[in-house]
Amino acid sequence: MSIVTERTHILTDELLQRCAKRVGIYDRENRFFTEDFEDLKKAGYLTCNIPRELGGKGLSLAEVEREQRRLAYHAPATALGINMHLYWVGVAADLWRAGDKSLEWILREAMAGEIFAAGHAERGNDLPVLLSTAKAEKVPGGFRITGRKMFGSLGPVWTRYGLHATWEDAEGGPKVVHAFLPRDAGGFKVMDNWDVLGMRATRSDDVVLEGAFVPDMYVARVLPAGGADNFIVAMFAWALLGFGNIYCGVAKRALDLGIAAVKGKSSLGLTRSMAYHPGVQSTVADMVMALEGIEPHLEQVGEEWSSGVDHGAAWPARIVSAKHRAVEACWKIADLAMELSGGGGMFKGNELERLFRDARCGRFHPSNPLLAREIVGKTALGIDLGEQPRWG
Repeated sequence: MSIVTERTHILTDELLQRCAKRVGIYDRENRFFTEDFEDLKKAGYLTCNIPRELGGKGLSLAEVEREQRRLAYHAPATALGINMHLYWVGVAADLWRAGDKSLEWILREAMAGEIFAAGHAERGNDLPVLLSTAKAEKVPGGFRITGRKMFGSLGPVWTRYGLHATWEDAEGGPKVVHAFLPRDAGGFKVMDNWDVLGMRATRSDDVVLEGAFVPDMYVARVLPAGGADNFIVAMFAWALLGFGNIYCGVAKRALDLGIAAVKGKSSLGLTRSMAYHPGVQSTVADMVMALEGIEPHLEQVGEEWSSGVDHGAAWPARIVSAKHRAVEACWKIADLAMELSGGGGMFKGNELERLFRDARCGRFHPSNPLLAREIVGKTALGIDLGEQPRWG
């Protein structure tokens, strides 16, 4: 069903099969994907999108996302956790290729083995990255950051924590500081609170920042509150298209499991398998058509980004649309696959039961359905994304 033909893969079939064998254990024990992480690191996957000139493999966003789809098909939580590191490195790589060397240090540190994670989700803030409930205080040599972050994937292994916080008393008005906290800087706690519905192996524990010190050298951007530049848009592209492709991989796996289930399912009312039931055929058709609509969409947006197509102010809408459609289709496909299982998918230990939970998590990732529609609607109507609604 893929429009992608023959390509060279970084992730071998043997590596993917090893990940697939471990995924159920990670989920049941609610533990980090340590063995997968080490395998991916040895394979050079964590540096795959660093430019060749700096020692990496030079993969573009489109190429990375094809690998992420394959990884997610076998181990969704592993793909989701690794996405946090890959998207920071991808942002720095895209800026570097465009002539902006301000984040070259990220690329060099990643080549040296540093692991980057993301700390943007906050309670009470549905505009992550653009605004923040965390506070940044300017001090000699850097900033002190105070606040609480959610969904901090790669909790056990990150060494550079990408975060943002509001600098309230900045000259000219409040600004948002985008920076990377070194793990050895201290001033924070990684909370042991990740016990959730799905994507459990990511170990996305909360991080409580207690005046954590970030040196100036690790400050990536200081932007007006609500403001965005090429750094922010690139972050949206790598993060959200990463989410979309991961859930596309989950959807493909759920479809394959659903089809296998009905082919092996009998009924007293039929002389052949349930695959010959017209209702089942209709359900499978709905699943296939849902999947057919998202992979080409993700491919197109990823290729356009990687090729430097200039969509200007329309880029955020294109990115969130692709992500939104992918996670909605994934949830539909997983739900229908569960329906086809006839109850077998409800049992713990059934892969479909885990995929059903993983698929639901896609709709929690930014941008949520409300924000996605707001971004797309305002863009289409020519309304500034920062415009506040007025009633009456």
